[in-house]
Amino acid sequence: MGVLPDWMIERDVKIVPFVQQSPVGAVSYGVTSYGYDVRVARNFKVFTNARCTIVDPKNFDVQSFVDIEGDYCLIPPNSFALAETVEYIEVPRDIICVCVGKSTYARCGIIVNVTPLEPEWKGKVTIEISNTTPLPAKIYAGEGIAQILFFRGEAACKTSYADKRGKYQDQKGLTLPFVTGVEPPQK
Repeated sequence: MGVLPDWMIERDVKIVPFVQQSPVGAVSYGVTSYGYDVRVARNFKVFTNARCTIVDPKNFDVQSFVDIEGDYCLIPPNSFALAETVEYIEVPRDIICVCVGKSTYARCGIIVNVTPLEPEWKGKVTIEISNTTPLPAKIYAGEGIAQILFFRGEAACKTSYADKRGKYQDQKGLTLPFVTGVEPPQK
């Protein structure tokens, strides 16, 4: 299994819109030597403890989030937000993706988490952004938030995410957590 270089990412992976290089002054995004830096879109769901609910993945309370739309988002100290990528991605059957945070944000105490994008997963990626600092953190919409690395398997998998009808397949908009067999939370 090897990591894909820039030219194979452009050739083999559907990323819309595909960007070669970001403008000067932005948190970088676009294709890199061995990855693709995705951007964060303008819609955020910022976690709030105002209702003092329990965080339960089987019965998630949608009122645990405040919706924010704008050119940036302020994440409260020791809190987190959900966002989605600007880019729509379709992962080929013989590729798996690992997403890592960008060093510009990591050096500010902002941690990005995304689970692997499995073979034949498609959609906009929902991203969790944690502010580990005791101060508010500013996240810029339309700029880089994370890097995706693409690994080609030695052979195509027997069962892909699409074959399993994965619950987050081709998700529309920011998708909250839910467990299969349990009614997903309504926005």
